[in-house]
Amino acid sequence: MIKLKRRSDCPVSFALDIFGDKWTFLIVRDLMFKGKHYYGEFLNGGEKIATNILADKLAMLEHSGVIVKSVDPNHASKIIYKLSKKGIDLLPLMVEIIMWSAKHDIHTAAEIKFIKRVKKDREGILKEISGKLKAELKE
Repeated sequence: MIKLKRRSDCPVSFALDIFGDKWTFLIVRDLMFKGKHYYGEFLNGGEKIATNILADKLAMLEHSGVIVKSVDPNHASKIIYKLSKKGIDLLPLMVEIIMWSAKHDIHTAAEIKFIKRVKKDREGILKEISGKLKAELKE
């Protein structure tokens, strides 16, 4: 079992204990926006994450309740990873990070269609994505 050591009771410190590295948010991004659910999909996602780091981050995210894992009913040797309700609650934060990056990174890969939609109907897109993720969680 993974034991997270807390520096303090500060809410920012608490979040950084979970998300204080680049890999964790990229895994959440892949689950949230890219429909990835399998170890191999994260590994081959283009970010070049090492296998040991990926395994550690998935275990930490599961231990902290951000993701849940289950056995794939179609392939007993495969594990499916999904965002938990706690993980889905990160959606507004992830959208804000995307919007901030789209505004300040001239080389952003953020889809213009997504950016325009968030600007026009932030609540609608949050509701849509959240609903999709909650439905996946029930599967």
